[in-house]
Order: sequence, then C-alpha cells, then structure tokens
Amino acid sequence: MDTCLSPDTGAALQTRLAGLRAVLFDLDGTLIDSAPDLAGAANELRAARGLPPLDYALLRPMVGSGARGMLAVSLQVTPAHLDFESLRTDFLARYEARMLQETAIFEEVHPLLDALELAAMPWGIVTNKAERFALPVTEGLGLAARAGTVIGGDTTPHAKPHPAPLLEAARRLGVAPEQCAYVGDDERDIVAGRAAGMLTVAVAWGYLGQGEPIEAWGADFIVQTPDALLKSLQLA
Repeated sequence: MDTCLSPDTGAALQTRLAGLRAVLFDLDGTLIDSAPDLAGAANELRAARGLPPLDYALLRPMVGSGARGMLAVSLQVTPAHLDFESLRTDFLARYEARMLQETAIFEEVHPLLDALELAAMPWGIVTNKAERFALPVTEGLGLAARAGTVIGGDTTPHAKPHPAPLLEAARRLGVAPEQCAYVGDDERDIVAGRAAGMLTVAVAWGYLGQGEPIEAWGADFIVQTPDALLKSLQLA
C-alpha cells in the first residue's frame, strides 16, 4: 500500500483536506537526497584522523540528525565531548565545501512539485539546516526560485520540533497554519507539524533516523512515494 492513514480518517480529516491551502516540506530526505555529501564530509573527517571510511549504509540514516548525528556515528562523539564543538566546526566546513557535489532533488519529487504548481497550490520549505547551508543548496538546486518561502533552522529563535519555523512559513505564505500540510521524514517534523496545528505527512522514502518507527510518529498520513502524497492530499 502506498499510503497509510492515522486513526483520524473520518469527516474531520476530509474537512481539513478540503481546506488545504499550502504544503510545506522538510528539505533533506524529503525533497532532496543530501546524504552522499553529508556522508562524504563525515568520511573526510575520519580520513583526516587516519580512520578508514564508513559504509554509506551506516551514515545515511543519521543524516536527518544533522552534524550531531553524523559525528555520533562517524566518530562516536556526543555534545558532552570536550572536542565536540571543534569537530562540529570541522565537519560543517567540509560539508559546506561540497554540499552541492552529489546532492540532488529526488527524481520523483520533480513531478510532485510540478503538480502542486499546476494546481496553484503554494509550497514552501522548512528545514533545520542553518540558512548558511539551506539557502545556497535550495538556490543551487533551483528550489528557492520556486518555493514560496525557505525557512532555515536559525530563521526563527527555535528549530523543529518547536512549531515556530512552521508558523513563520505559514505567515510568510499568508496562510493559516491549519490550512497547511507539513511533510517530512523525521519524527521531529511530525511533532512540529502537530504542534503548529497542521496536517502532517510522514514520508517513508526519507532517512527516518534510528528512533521510533515511522508508524509511531502520529502523522495523519504515511506515504511511500511522492505520487502517493499527491493522492493523499487529494491533489491527483
């Protein structure tokens, strides 16, 4: 099955779908596959310390956790470590130098965005990636010119799972939060979306992390493909 529903599948959900006026997306693992460049930066960090590269399959699931997750899996370093901040700075500098080397929009996302635009449905991006990275990446991939707004992890005083970035995106689009859907591949996305009063969609093609299974996140929908997302939102 391409789509799974939450228990709220009755009239209330249909009412929310009928009132949908905008779609907001997480970035990494939802719209774009940035794992190759983030994993590459992590392995560069290891190589600089005389360590062999880690298998990509070990690094990919942690991409959604940002620098903290990548350092945890690549060097077994947590924020409590004395060298955490210097290692984080080194990792981010290496990532910044290569952040568009292999990163690409997921192939099936292209027709998804085309369909939203054809339906005159505004869409935007809300990511925990700092603007220092989020803006060049979205510009380089041609997303910034199409999105109604791009909100980074430091655009507002709080990052996800706080609802502030999502609420700011809705404000910039001129749409009430309850008229928005938020789509992401991490439990924090669903927590933030629900806190903002938005319809929430968890995407199974993303990185997903190593926490609770996607079925436990409490999303209104779980979708396997971008095409299924359109159908779930009644846009196809």
